[in-house]
Amino acid sequence: MSPRLALAVVACFGALAAPAAAHDDALVNLALTGTASAPAANDGNAATTVCGSQPVTVDLGRPRQLEGFGVSLTGDAPTADVTIEAGHRRITATVPVGTPAWLPGGAIARTVRLTTNAACVAEVRALGRAPDDTIIGHDLSFAVQEAAAGATYTDRGRPALPEKILANHGANWVRLRLWVNPPGGYSNLPNVLAMARRAKAAGMKLLLDPHYSDFWADPQKQPIPASWPQDLPSLAQQVHDYTRDVLNALRDQGTPAQMMQLGNEIRNGLLWPTGQLDGSQAQWDALGTLLRAAASGARDARGATPRLVVHYDQGGDNGGSRYFFDNIVAQHVPFDVIGLSYYPFWHGTLSQLRANVNDLAQRYDRDVSVVETQYGWTLDNGDQLGNFLWTTDLLVPGYPATPTGQLGFASDLLSILAAVPDHRGLGIFYWQPEWIPGVGWEPGAGTPNDNLTLFDFGGHALPGVSFADPLRGCQEYSCG
Repeated sequence: MSPRLALAVVACFGALAAPAAAHDDALVNLALTGTASAPAANDGNAATTVCGSQPVTVDLGRPRQLEGFGVSLTGDAPTADVTIEAGHRRITATVPVGTPAWLPGGAIARTVRLTTNAACVAEVRALGRAPDDTIIGHDLSFAVQEAAAGATYTDRGRPALPEKILANHGANWVRLRLWVNPPGGYSNLPNVLAMARRAKAAGMKLLLDPHYSDFWADPQKQPIPASWPQDLPSLAQQVHDYTRDVLNALRDQGTPAQMMQLGNEIRNGLLWPTGQLDGSQAQWDALGTLLRAAASGARDARGATPRLVVHYDQGGDNGGSRYFFDNIVAQHVPFDVIGLSYYPFWHGTLSQLRANVNDLAQRYDRDVSVVETQYGWTLDNGDQLGNFLWTTDLLVPGYPATPTGQLGFASDLLSILAAVPDHRGLGIFYWQPEWIPGVGWEPGAGTPNDNLTLFDFGGHALPGVSFADPLRGCQEYSCG
């Protein structure tokens, strides 16, 4: 018989019926800010577990309005029985083992008590409303191309544009990539302007992501656009003018950017070779000159200056993050937000990500956002190109490559950002949720991300579109 585990949270107030969250209210795991005698039960990471027969106590600190609960269990049996108590609220259910499970049930309580016959508990979630300004964002940079390729999207059988579907499930921001002179149809300025209009029509704010490159820019490549100068003074002036003009074009059509990145994943610099980092002070100085030029261009554009983001890719690497941002601050680069990429098959554990965002926000007195993330809903492949995620050893324990596992990962990541002290965690941007087969990463190619989207290969919405409200996701879609 599996040992019996009780998670007890000391009750302070009896449970009162709480209204269900509205569709535009994000729900996050409030247990992350509580105190537990077994911290693995409320650390935001279902890969960590607490096993044995001793009770575990989680205290939320004060009475909280709860909209529902979540639990992740581990063990040999496919299902387990659970009882959840919050004040006078009592919920019993049989839930799957090895994947996040979600249980509705409103209460006002200081506590949740979980009792289960599972061998181990990986995570206990007490879902409550996130701050009103929490970012539920998506990078939709391929959406215009997908439309041109004939892709269609549906939500429970109803066709709609992807941004409309996502907005209906709580999305409030869009992130758009901008290239200088890419292959035809890719993310040039006309493409960005068109998508910005669509995003505004869906009620979304805009994070602009200029790569300062003709095509893809990331830590492995940051080439100077072919038509731009290469000497530092002329290149800095080009960056200034380009930034100013792009922001003016967006404002002139009534879709101003509320945030803007100073490059994309610039861990190794940008605009190579002029701004490429090699460890020398001279190259840090060159990068600082280029970043200050971009920030100056943003300030010189008409209207309000967008909040400026510096984007580092290794979201779980605190040592690397500190080295990078120490140097960025030393260069007197004006920026407001620390942006991170976090792909768990590349960038460390959720626990490492959480420790990093908490430290960076306090250390640099700035807001933090995960501006890129993805997780798989399947290990299958939708086209001829191999995928980044294709084997079980790349998965995070507790989050299988299923629609439910994907929903749980994105929900837990959002909760980690919402729990950053002093409300410094802004939220997350899910990368390319609409990039279904049909548009390649370059002309004539396929996509290595088609099993990391929030729509299946045919464009049908998956439960993950509701990662800001997993209760709704499992109510409206199959979470089995």
